[in-house]
Amino acid sequence: MSKRYLNRSTHVWLSIRHWKRRLLFWTGAICVGAAAVFFARGSEESNQLFHRIIEFSPYLPLIIAPAGLALVAYITRRFFPGSQGSGIPQTIAALKMQDSKDRESVLSLRIALGKIPLTLIALLSGASVGREGPTVQIGAAIMHSLGKLGRFPRLEMERGLILAGGAAGVAAAFNTPLAGVVFAIEEMSRSFEEKTNGIVLTAVIVAGMTSLAMMGNYTYFGYTDASLDLDHGWIAVLVCGVTGGLLGGLFSRILIAFSRGIPGRIGALMKERPIVFAALCGFVLALIGLLSGSTTYGTGYQEAQQIISEGAPLPETYGILKMLATIVSYVSGIPGGIFAPSLAIGAGFGSNLAEIMPYAPAGAVVILGMVAYFAGVVQAPITAFVIVMEMTNNHAMLLPLMAASIIASATSRLICHKPLYKSLADNFLQRSTSTAVPSLLLPDPPQQEANGKPPAP
Repeated sequence: MSKRYLNRSTHVWLSIRHWKRRLLFWTGAICVGAAAVFFARGSEESNQLFHRIIEFSPYLPLIIAPAGLALVAYITRRFFPGSQGSGIPQTIAALKMQDSKDRESVLSLRIALGKIPLTLIALLSGASVGREGPTVQIGAAIMHSLGKLGRFPRLEMERGLILAGGAAGVAAAFNTPLAGVVFAIEEMSRSFEEKTNGIVLTAVIVAGMTSLAMMGNYTYFGYTDASLDLDHGWIAVLVCGVTGGLLGGLFSRILIAFSRGIPGRIGALMKERPIVFAALCGFVLALIGLLSGSTTYGTGYQEAQQIISEGAPLPETYGILKMLATIVSYVSGIPGGIFAPSLAIGAGFGSNLAEIMPYAPAGAVVILGMVAYFAGVVQAPITAFVIVMEMTNNHAMLLPLMAASIIASATSRLICHKPLYKSLADNFLQRSTSTAVPSLLLPDPPQQEANGKPPAP
């Protein structure tokens, strides 16, 4: 038996097909890492260019934001259907799809190539979106497409490639390899049979090494040495966990409600005039920006870094206004994620909570607020505390982060009974077909008859 096994193993390792598949897989992981780096640099440039614009006049977004969001919404619906929103729900939905045409409709290279410039234009227009969620869909699309080229066997292998691509996207986007693996396990897979596969680990390692080679070893939010004395710190953990969970659950509940369609004139406008609705969202976004002193635009990375690493003051209303700006940006139907904005929102709320708890170090409370709100949004507590720990390079806060994350996730379920990404993915699956992919967030556009007129009611 051992001789037969040895002969079989030797045959596999000497097989040209075996090495072809591995080379394709490694190439795909390198491409995911390179795409994440390119996306990160493009996002930074877009953010900086937009801030230079508002330095010239803070009122320019009243024109730029409506025009930009309308343009992105039009291009998305016209040329890249399936690329709306974060990209994580589409990737989760693809893991459950049985038909290859359905998976191709959300994980094609065309969508991956379109999602990057569309998200960059959205950031250049002032939208409160992130690049990390889109990077997950891009990574999954790259690995899925190369998997077809290599003719990897079995549906389970195809799903493994999608899972590996998404995990590699998170790892390369945040420079957080451990968080990439945990994200694949806790959020995307939700089952322990697929996640122990070495495919995920290999993709994360290769993509992470590519990112390190191109950008160097960096910490996403810089380094903070904040710590928490548990004599009174447990109060801060409890307060941040409950508050972050409630606010994160509310945020998720609002996005899920919009994804299912809302009644009244707003719902009719979303369905019948999506481009006009996107422009209206852009105008509201600009008004929020004016109220916030131009702090709610973009990913929120700079603002969160200022709060965490520098202790720089922001408007007391930053957390709630950034939350509103992110909701408006997401429901407009444009591509863009909520990872980075959610972390910035959490940092803003943490800064508010630090003022009412002077006995706890402000830096520690800010980090607790960040992890609690993020855990409340995604309801994935392990992913939340691992990703924040890696992004701040602060292991001294491990136990408080774990506790706040678990409390927040449990509290969030009182308001939002189903995790956000899973709800959006299920809604997407219910509406998807083999021939057309409707918007993940907006109701389907009205069908046109052969004469170009809408059907009679």
